[in-house]
Amino acid sequence: MRKLFFTITLSIMMLAFVAAPGFSAPSATISGSEVKAGDTVTIEGMIEPGQDLYIAVAMQEMFAPEDTKGVHETKRLKKDADKAKFELNTKIPPLYYMLTTNADAFGAEGKKRFGGPSVLMKKGQGIYSTTMYYLKSNFSDVDAEVRNMLGPIQTEAQWNFLRYANQSSYGINTIVKEGSNVGKVTIFSRSVITDYAKSGKYWDKNTAINLDKNTGKFTATFKTYRHTPPDTGFDVYVNGDKSGSYKVMKNGFWLSKGFRYMNPLWIILGAILVGTYFSMIGAAGGMLMAAFQVLIVHTAGPVGINAANVLKPSNMGLTLFSPLGSFYRYAVVERRVAWPVGLSFGVGIFIGSIWLGKYVSAYLPMKAYKEWLAVLVVLMGIQTLRELRPKAMEKRKNIKAMVKKFNDAVAKAKTEGTSVEMGRIEPVKNGLTDYRFKFWGEEFTINPLLFAILGLAIGVVSRSFGIGGGFLLVPAMTTLGALPMYVAVPISLIGTSFSSIGAFIGYLMTGYLPDMWLMISIIIGGFVGGMLGSRAQKLFSEKTLKIVLAITLFFLFFRFFKIEIWI
Repeated sequence: MRKLFFTITLSIMMLAFVAAPGFSAPSATISGSEVKAGDTVTIEGMIEPGQDLYIAVAMQEMFAPEDTKGVHETKRLKKDADKAKFELNTKIPPLYYMLTTNADAFGAEGKKRFGGPSVLMKKGQGIYSTTMYYLKSNFSDVDAEVRNMLGPIQTEAQWNFLRYANQSSYGINTIVKEGSNVGKVTIFSRSVITDYAKSGKYWDKNTAINLDKNTGKFTATFKTYRHTPPDTGFDVYVNGDKSGSYKVMKNGFWLSKGFRYMNPLWIILGAILVGTYFSMIGAAGGMLMAAFQVLIVHTAGPVGINAANVLKPSNMGLTLFSPLGSFYRYAVVERRVAWPVGLSFGVGIFIGSIWLGKYVSAYLPMKAYKEWLAVLVVLMGIQTLRELRPKAMEKRKNIKAMVKKFNDAVAKAKTEGTSVEMGRIEPVKNGLTDYRFKFWGEEFTINPLLFAILGLAIGVVSRSFGIGGGFLLVPAMTTLGALPMYVAVPISLIGTSFSSIGAFIGYLMTGYLPDMWLMISIIIGGFVGGMLGSRAQKLFSEKTLKIVLAITLFFLFFRFFKIEIWI
C-alpha cells in the first residue's frame, strides 16, 4: 500500500512539473516521412526559450568494426581501434549529423595540410593548406549538458569512433562514405554543421538554421547526402528528445557495391575514352580508370569495406577487356606482336600479381610505396622525352630508319587517299635470352627472360593498385629494350591481360568482389575503346606517341604524390 501511494505521489509531482509555467518539451515536425537522396529535409518546431538548438540526425542502422566482412579491414580497424581508443564492438551510425546553433560546443575549426611527398615532410605538413572542423579530442571536454543532446552517441568510445570515422581518410572511405572536399581532395566528413549564411564554411553549405531564442521557435533545413543508400532510415533528436524519423529513398541507378548512384551509360562512355587511350599507348589504362572511378563515379564500397577493395577488382574489367578489344587487329590483322617477349612478361606478371603481390603488398607501406613509384615514373617520363632528341635518335639507327619508313608510308597514303599499312613482326632468331625480329625491315634485339623478371615486379604493383602495369612496362621497353612504340604497345597489352587475370583471382581468393554493374559497364566500354584505339594508333607518329606517354607518366607522378593540380 505504501509503495502504491509513493508511485501515485511521484506521478502527480511529475505532471505538475510538466504543467508548470515556462516548461515545454521540445517538439518538431519533419517535412516528410520519405525524401529522395540528395533532397532537402526541413525540421521545424519549438524548444525551451533561451536555449541553443541541437538536432541530431542519426542513421538507424548502426555499425561496429566487428561487423566488417573484409579481411584487410578487420586487421586495420583492430589496429586503429587501439590508437583511437574505441572497441571493436563500439557501434555508431555511419551517417550522423548534428545541426546546431552552437557548433563550438563539439569542436573547433583548425588547419589541415595535405599533398606532397611524405619522405620530405614532417607529420601534419603538406604543400596545400585548408581549414576543417575538428571534433574535440576528449569526450569529457564536451559539456555534460550538451552530451545529452547527441542522440545515440552516448559513450566516450562512441565519440572516439565517431571522430575516427569522420576525420581519418581510412574511416571516411571505409565507414562514412561521405566527404567534404576541397577541389577533388576529401578533407573530412561533415558531422557538426550550422547555418551556412552565418558561418560561410564549405562544410555548412546547403544548411540553414533559423532560431528565435525569445520564443524557442526554429526551422532547420539541410541537404541529405546524395549517395545515401536506398531505404535508409534516420532518427531525429531535438535537444536530446527523439522527435521523429524519416527514410531516404532511391534517387537514380544504385550500384550496390560501388555504393553510388550513377547511370551505367556514363561509366561506359568513360571506359571507352580510357580504353581508346590505353590501347594506343599501352600504359596507364588502370590508373586512368581508377582516377575516373575516384573523381567521376566516386566508387565507395559498402559500409565496412574500404573503397579501394571494390574499386580495384572492378577496375580489372578495363585492363583485361581493352587489350582483348585491340588484340585481334594487333595480333591477327597487322601481325605486330612479339610473342616470346609478350608471353614471358605475361607469365612473370601473372606470378607476381597472384602470388608475390599477396605478401609484398601486405608488408610494404602503401604510402611510401606509391611515392617511390612516383619517383620512378617521372624518371621514365624524363628519359622518354630525352630519347626524342636528335642526338639520342642517332644512336638508335634502327628506330630512326623505321620512323622514316613509317613517315614515308603515311605521306604516300595521304597522296593516294588510302590508309597506311603498318609493318609486321618478322622473327629472325628465337631464344630465351636472345630474341631478334625485323619490323619495317629494321632488326631489333630483346631479352625475354629480362622482361619475365620485370614482370614479377610489375605483378606486385598490379595487385596492389588494381592496374595492369603497362605504365612501367612500355617505358621500360622503349628505354631499356630500345623498341619502337608500335611494337611495345601490343606486348604491353598481353602483359596487362595476364596481370589483370592474376590480380582478379587474387581479390576473389581474399573475398573481395567487384560491383557487377560497374564492372560490366567498364568491360563494355573497355572492349569498344580497345577496338578504337588499335585503329587510331597508326594515325600518330612514333614521336607523338612517346610525347603522350611522357605526359601520362608525369600525370601519374602528380597522382602518386597527391599533388592535385586542379585544386
